[in-house]
Amino acid sequence: MKTISQFFRILLPAALFGGCSAAVHVQQDAGTNLDNYHTYSWVDTRSSENDNSVRAAAYADIAVRNAANAALQRAGWREVSNSNNADVLVSYDVLVQRSRERRSDPVYSQPFSRMYYNPYRRSWSTIYYPSQFVGYQNYSVPVKEGTITISMTDANTDKLIWQGWTTENVNYTNLTDGQIDRSVRNIFKKFRP
Repeated sequence: MKTISQFFRILLPAALFGGCSAAVHVQQDAGTNLDNYHTYSWVDTRSSENDNSVRAAAYADIAVRNAANAALQRAGWREVSNSNNADVLVSYDVLVQRSRERRSDPVYSQPFSRMYYNPYRRSWSTIYYPSQFVGYQNYSVPVKEGTITISMTDANTDKLIWQGWTTENVNYTNLTDGQIDRSVRNIFKKFRP
C-alpha cells in the first residue's frame, strides 16, 4: 500500500504538469540529413541594414539565444562568430498577438424550496427542488498568444532545413524570460540531428 501511495505521489504531479505544455510543431526538409551540420551562427533578422528601429522582441533576444545555444551545444553543435564559416544560419521570430478564445461554462437552474400544508398531519412541510443542468453559456474572451519560431537555413544554399515553433497564451504584456526559456526548450526537444 505504501508503494502505491508513493507511486501516485510521483505520478500525479508529473501528469498534471506534463499536460500543461503548449503544442510544439516542427518541419524538417525530408532530403536533409542534420548529421552533416556541426556549426551554426545567428542571423540578424532586420528588414534592411539601414533599419535602426528597435525590434518589438528585442528584450527577448538574450533569452532566446541563450536557450537555443544551450540546446544546440547539447546536440554537439558549435557556434561560430563569422557566418561565412557556419554550416547553418539560425534565426528566430517572436510574435505576440491578440486573439479571442471561445469558452463555455455549464449553467444550472436556481434551486428552490416550497412549503405546503399537509391536512392529514396538520403540519407544514418543505419540499426541496435541487438545481438542474440547463445547458452551456458560450462566450469569447480576449487573450494574448505568444509564438516563438526558430528557423535553421543551410548557409551554402539558403534553403530552410528545419523550423520549429510553439504558441501559448501570455498572461502578461510581454513574454517573460521563463516562458521564453520553456518554449525554446520544448521546441528543441523535437530537434533530432
